[in-house]
Amino acid sequence: MAPIPSLDKIGLSIDQVSQMTGVKKTTLRYWEKEFSDYLKPERTDTKRRQYSLGELEKVTTLKQLIEEEKYKSAGVRLKLGLIPGSPRSMGTEPEPVTLSPESTTGTQPIPPDG
Repeated sequence: MAPIPSLDKIGLSIDQVSQMTGVKKTTLRYWEKEFSDYLKPERTDTKRRQYSLGELEKVTTLKQLIEEEKYKSAGVRLKLGLIPGSPRSMGTEPEPVTLSPESTTGTQPIPPDG
C-alpha cells in the first residue's frame, strides 16, 4: 500500500488552482510576478508550477483583496505588509483614521436648523 502524502505536500497544478479559485491562469501568472515576494509556487523538474495548500490560501487572499475589496497593487502590498516599514511588516496594525466633519471639508460644520 502506497503512503498517503501529507496535506502540506500536495502539489496542485495551475489549472487545478484556477478551477478551484475561479482565477484565470494568466492572472495567476501575473500575480506570481507582481507579488513575487508573497506568491511563490514550487516548480517541478519540468518547470511546471505546483501550488501547496498555503499557496492556494495566498491566491484566495489576493483574489479577495484585488477583486472583492478593489485594492490596487500598492494597496495589496501595504495590506499584506510587503512594503518595508509598513505597519503590518513591523508586526503592528495601523491605527484607524477617524475623520471629523471639519477635516473632510476644511470648514466649520453647519449648525442644524432650529
